[in-house]
Formats: sequence, C-alpha cells, structure tokens
Amino acid sequence: MNKAELVEAIAVKSQVTKIVAEKILTATLDTIVEAVTEGDKVALIGFGSFEVRERQAREGRNPKSGEKMLIPATKVPAFSAGKPFKEKVAADATAAESVTS
Repeated sequence: MNKAELVEAIAVKSQVTKIVAEKILTATLDTIVEAVTEGDKVALIGFGSFEVRERQAREGRNPKSGEKMLIPATKVPAFSAGKPFKEKVAADATAAESVTS
C-alpha cells in the first residue's frame, strides 16, 4: 500500500474527503518525525512505538576492496510493533498458511 492508497482507505473509514485525510496523515507523520528527531519516543498503544536508537561505531569492510574501515556511530529511527499488532499479523499469517496447505 502506498501513501495514496492509505489516504483513500483513511478517507473511506473516516468518512472524510481525500484532501482532509491527506492533511491528517501528513500532519501525523510530520509530528512523529519531529518528535523522534528531538529524541522523544512516540508510543501509540496497540500499534507500536517510534524512537531513536543509537548504533555503536563498528568495524566493517569495503565490499569492493575488502579493506577494513571504521563505520562511525550514528542515530537511527526505529519502530517496534505493539503486542496487538504483532498478534494480528501472526494470526493472519497462520490463517493464510492453513488456506494454502
């Protein structure tokens, strides 16, 4: 599902226009990005949480030359799915497997 399809699904479920749904989605995503960028954790109970994780500096290899190189420490955005979300995905995967077997 891409952003346009998500906007359409939101519009249908919320009974609003696509323009309103897109504004709401954009505002939501912008707010999450801003909060995580500032170091805050955004927790949506039942869905999951967005946060910053720090990666330690580590040694890697240049794939072309095989030469060792230092990969610097960095901060990355991370998402952890909530328990109900994980359970729903697992249940749907199990149901799909039983249908194809």
